[in-house]
Amino acid sequence: MSTAPDLGPADYPLSVNRQDLLRTPTGKPITALTMDAVVSGEITAEDLRITPETLQLQATLAESVHRRQLAQNFRRAAELTAVPDAEVLAMYNALRPRASSKAKLLEIADNLESKYGATVCGALVREAAEVYERRDLLAREEG
Repeated sequence: MSTAPDLGPADYPLSVNRQDLLRTPTGKPITALTMDAVVSGEITAEDLRITPETLQLQATLAESVHRRQLAQNFRRAAELTAVPDAEVLAMYNALRPRASSKAKLLEIADNLESKYGATVCGALVREAAEVYERRDLLAREEG
């Protein structure tokens, strides 16, 4: 794996100022994304998805301007690119107040970490479980 480039405010937006760093999920350079390429079939729907590498670059840029929370959002998004859309939606619904027990949220965190290596996302779900418990936002036990 290559070292992350040193990025700063002058590199924003990457799509204009650092095209050399951006690739599609199939490995095409970002400059290959043209209407002609779409019409000819050279570009597929997969090429239009963002890559985890691009999201990590965006995180680096955000940190360069002291936007730590935004950088963390980009890091979580980068991790979630490996998670199937249906699972992301299920997690989103599980994280709604009173939708899940603490055990269920911890199971989601474990799954994120063990199956997808999504440690930043797993930590966020664990934090949510703790906060929900303190604020009485966990699912009510059926009895």
